[in-house]
Formats: sequence, C-alpha cells, structure tokens
Amino acid sequence: MSEVKLAAAVRTEFGKGAARRIRRAHQIPAVLYGHGGAPQHITLPGHETMLALKHANALFSIELDGEAAQLAIAKDVQRDPVKNVIEHVDLLVVKKGEKVVVDVNVHVVGESAPGTIHVVETQSVTLEAEATRLPEAIEVSIEGLEAGAQIRGADLVLPAGASYTGDPEAVILGISTPQSSAADEADAAAVEEQAAAQSAASAAAAENES
Repeated sequence: MSEVKLAAAVRTEFGKGAARRIRRAHQIPAVLYGHGGAPQHITLPGHETMLALKHANALFSIELDGEAAQLAIAKDVQRDPVKNVIEHVDLLVVKKGEKVVVDVNVHVVGESAPGTIHVVETQSVTLEAEATRLPEAIEVSIEGLEAGAQIRGADLVLPAGASYTGDPEAVILGISTPQSSAADEADAAAVEEQAAAQSAASAAAAENES
C-alpha cells in the first residue's frame, strides 16, 4: 500500500472534554513521536484516518501546518469498546531505509488435502522490515498439505528485506483430520450393526412363522 497523506493540525486543547469535542468535529486526537523529537499532539481527519487504518501497517505522510511532511506508522490505536470508533492514535515517525518491528497478520491460502483441516496456532507474526515497505499480511500456503504437516516460523516466505523475529521452530499452523470423523464413523458403524441385527431378527421371525 502506498503512503497515505493526511493533513494534520496541532492540538491546543487537552483532556476528555477536548477529546470529545475533537471527535464531534469528525477528527481524531493523536500523538506523533520518534527520532528524538518532542512528542507532537495533533488532530487527524477522521474519515481518511479510519479508512487508512483498515489496512494493517499503513504508512502515513503527515503534513502538519505547513511543515515538511513526516512519514509515520500507527503503533497504537485506541477504540471505544462499545461503538468501536477510534478514540486516539499513537504515530511513530519513521525514515526511509530504517527498519522497524511490527506485527503482521497471517493469511492462509490454498486447500489442504481432502478430508483435512488447518488449525492456525497464531493469527499474527512479528517481523522486522523496512518502515516504508511493511507488509499488510503474510501469505501461508497450505495447498495439498497432508494431515500431520506443520508450517513453522522458519518456513515463512517473507518479502524482500523482512525477517522473522520469533522462534523459528514455533508452529504457525498445522494440518489435521477433523476429530469428529472418528466419532462419526463409529456412529455409522453402530447404525449399520443395529440395522443388520434388526434385519436378522425380522428374517428369523418370518422363518418361524412359515
């Protein structure tokens, strides 16, 4: 995803009441920090910011009151637990060429062998990657994998310049046979046995009558 340009303004009011007024004006309170500079308290355009944050690890170009644009990524997004609206955003200033550590979602693609299912052990993985080339997700292919197969950290296919910072032996996902299959087979066998017994009993009764 290319960088998202956002026109920000310096915040002059603070506190819960000020934050509510900012949000009523369709803006979002935020703080911009990093690279040794003093934190800057700003407001962001609400709709544009909300759309951009739907993309994991989006790269922002923050244009603040006529100053030179600063590149930043969202390090923390606070949401209302009931309304799910964005209440505050922490933005980390980044530079082209530097690397940062971020969490990246796991996206499963493909189909495992017939009769199997995949179980995702971790929904996201931690990567170190170039700040201006952060992946939105990591694709993990399970195409044709048989029961018992596992994808570990060391097996991840990563974008150029990115590295996995977790345990290389950690299981990301596994392929297994549904546990219900054995029970279903046992139930089916029991039904067949019962049907056979009833058939035999009926045949014996008919023979006795004759």
